[in-house]
Amino acid sequence: MGTRRGPSGPTAQNGRVREAVTSARRIVVKIGSSSLTTATGGLDEARVATLVDALAALVAAGREVVLVSSGAIAAGLAPLGLPRRPRDLATQQAAASVGQGLLIGRYAAGFARHRLTVGQVLLTVDDVTRRTHYRNAYRTLRKLLDLRAVPIVNENDTVATEEIRFGDNDRLAALVAALVDADLLVLLSDVDALWTGSPTRPGSTRITEVRGEADLAGVDIRGAGRAGVGTGGMVTKVEAARIATGFGIPVVLTAAPLAGDALAGVPVGTFFHPARRRPAARLFWLAHATAPRGRLHLDPGAVQAVVGRRKSLLPAGITAVDGTFTAGDPVDLVDVDGASVARGLVNYDAVELPGLLGRSTGELAAALGPAYEREVVHRDDLVLL
Repeated sequence: MGTRRGPSGPTAQNGRVREAVTSARRIVVKIGSSSLTTATGGLDEARVATLVDALAALVAAGREVVLVSSGAIAAGLAPLGLPRRPRDLATQQAAASVGQGLLIGRYAAGFARHRLTVGQVLLTVDDVTRRTHYRNAYRTLRKLLDLRAVPIVNENDTVATEEIRFGDNDRLAALVAALVDADLLVLLSDVDALWTGSPTRPGSTRITEVRGEADLAGVDIRGAGRAGVGTGGMVTKVEAARIATGFGIPVVLTAAPLAGDALAGVPVGTFFHPARRRPAARLFWLAHATAPRGRLHLDPGAVQAVVGRRKSLLPAGITAVDGTFTAGDPVDLVDVDGASVARGLVNYDAVELPGLLGRSTGELAAALGPAYEREVVHRDDLVLL
């Protein structure tokens, strides 16, 4: 389905990339740690300046730009005397608290040369899965763009725990692109494109376009980034592309030094074609941004109601409850074989549910009061998996 070609140059079909890029009015750009810093930590001022110049040119042309930038932990290594990226969470958070200030300061100075203001937006998973937080995140980003500022987004590493982390900024970038209803996502890496294997391995070829999963068959995307200061690699970038294109957003993947060309529409890197239909934003986030805090086991009738008829989940259809969660947390709905069929935001604490199972809402309201005449998971807060 896709169009592949080796390092000699892009195909004529890649002209479509240029059109998708040049017509995009709202663009999310993600850059990784290895593209901004040295392997031992510390920001590379020339690399930061080159990126800033490319993004400022977009804003000057009347386009909206959101930058998702890694690099906080890496930037904090050298000032703290750390020889390499720490593995324990506490030291990572300490490095992030030092490095984030350095990172945003460098961006602020760089964009100031173009008379542009930046706004720092630090997110955790809760900010995009809970309804109130999700709306607040959107409103903040939207207002910054309205004020012609450049939002600089990063995961809030100083407070995020292992249980509530995005895991990598490639995934975060895809989710932010969906949040702001972007027209394009550009993933900047230390590799010029997606290849069938390691670019240094004989026989590997560059992939110029990806139209669907068939184009990724046989592609070896294992392995970490070369600099060793980031958390991602090609695996996370391809997964981010899947998430974004699933929301109808085209993706360009290329090397950071080629950012200017990529953003100008030059057919560099790999272009991922978007899906034709765009799902509801909040349900998209629920499916891709959350990790379940528990599981609700459904009887066959409840599975049919939820999956087949898209109904809300009621207590009568639940046979068992696993996990520790509170009202508003994401939980997976599983069938009799234990397979997850849906994910939703639960309306009860885990400790409340065992006494409600198998009972109708009418019966519960009569016995316990009208507050119990409500769904366990409302269909508006539920996405099929």
